[in-house]
Amino acid sequence: MENFLLDHGLPALFLLSLLAATLVPLGSEWLLVAIILQGLPPAQVVAVATLGNVLGAFITYGIGIWGSAFFMQKLLSVDEKQTARAMDLYQRYGAVSLLFAWLPIIGDPLCLAAGILRLQPLLFLSLVFIGKLSRYAFIAMITGMNI
Repeated sequence: MENFLLDHGLPALFLLSLLAATLVPLGSEWLLVAIILQGLPPAQVVAVATLGNVLGAFITYGIGIWGSAFFMQKLLSVDEKQTARAMDLYQRYGAVSLLFAWLPIIGDPLCLAAGILRLQPLLFLSLVFIGKLSRYAFIAMITGMNI
């Protein structure tokens, strides 16, 4: 599977990044690093990963707006405890908490909470984009230092 993903480069990274922010508990960082190490331009790789991950987060946000408990619990594997923790964090720190939507375990529930609370879509996208771009850019920078 790893070779398949590496052979398909940027499209595979986009898809893996999207899925990592929605349906499947995956990580896309390893593929980002591998593709950069293969010699693709880091800015291009970061852009593709960021766009895929932000789109995945926006899907999760949409499920928060229009989804049912089935989507939240079965499809996203977000249980009531995670949702409650995310809602508490979101209500304590407000929309700024979405800068941390890239974090494992709490990131998807934060996006879901933003949808449930009907945060303005443009504000949601802006904050999530900044957080996810920062994470991928940092990983790319560290990878570039090790080349």
